[in-house]
Amino acid sequence: MEKRTDKNIYTIIFAIGMVIVVGALLAYLASSLKPRITENQRLEKQQNILYAMGINENDETNANFISTDKAPEAFQMNITDQVVITIDNTGKVLKTQTRDEYVAETNQEPYLIDVKKQQNNAKEGQPRKLPLFVGERDGQTYYVAPIYGKGLWDAIWGYIAMDENMVVQGAYFDHKAETPGLGANIKQRFFMDDFYGEHLLSESGVFKGITVAKGNADPTNKDKKDNEVDAIAGATITGDGVSAMIRSDLKLYVPYFKNLKSN
Repeated sequence: MEKRTDKNIYTIIFAIGMVIVVGALLAYLASSLKPRITENQRLEKQQNILYAMGINENDETNANFISTDKAPEAFQMNITDQVVITIDNTGKVLKTQTRDEYVAETNQEPYLIDVKKQQNNAKEGQPRKLPLFVGERDGQTYYVAPIYGKGLWDAIWGYIAMDENMVVQGAYFDHKAETPGLGANIKQRFFMDDFYGEHLLSESGVFKGITVAKGNADPTNKDKKDNEVDAIAGATITGDGVSAMIRSDLKLYVPYFKNLKSN
C-alpha cells in the first residue's frame, strides 16, 4: 500500500524536526562562539575607555580607536586601578572596592560590569555597582565612568573621562540604532570633542550635568562653565537622551569625588 505523506501529521513532524535541528545548531554555535564574543566585548570596552582618555588613533576629523592588537597593552599601561562603588537605591555609598578586592569577591573584571543590568537593579530596589576606571597619561589622572541611556530608537551609551574636579577630559558615545546623519552623529568627533573641558559641577559645587542644548547661545563652545554643548541638528531626542544619561549616571559619582578631594 502506498504511504501518504500529504497529511498534516507529516508536516507537523517535519516542522518539529527542523526546529530541533536548527535549535541544536544555534545552541552549538552560541556555545562555540561565546569565548570569541566575550573577548571582542572586552577589547571594545578597553578601546572605549582608552578613547575617552585621549588614547586613540584619530586623524584630523575622524574618530578612530586604538587597534585591537594594541588595546590590551595600552589598557594595562594606562589604567592604574578599576574602582567599584556599590550604592543603595537612595544613592548612599555602601562600599568602595579596588580592582583586586572586586575580582577576589566576584572573579570578574570591573570593566565587564553590565551598566544596563545595574540600572535595572536600582529600579528594583537592589544595590547598584558603579565601575570607575582610574588612568594616568602624560602626568594627568583621569577618572572614566560608563553611562547608559535611551536615544530615539534604541540604546545609547558612552564613557566620560573626568579630572578630580569633575571637569570633562574626554568623551566617547555610541548607539545601537540611531538615524544615520542625525542621531548617529553622537559618535562623530565634532560632537564628542565639544565635551572636552565642560564642567559637570556649578561653581558652588552642585552637580549640574551637561545639556545638549538646541539653540545654545554658545555654538562655538567657548564657555565651558555653562553646562551646555550645542545640539546636533535634527537629533533632538537623541541629544535629550545623552543629556539624561549624563545627569542620571554621573551624578551618582559625586560622593566619590567629594571624598577624593577631602582626603
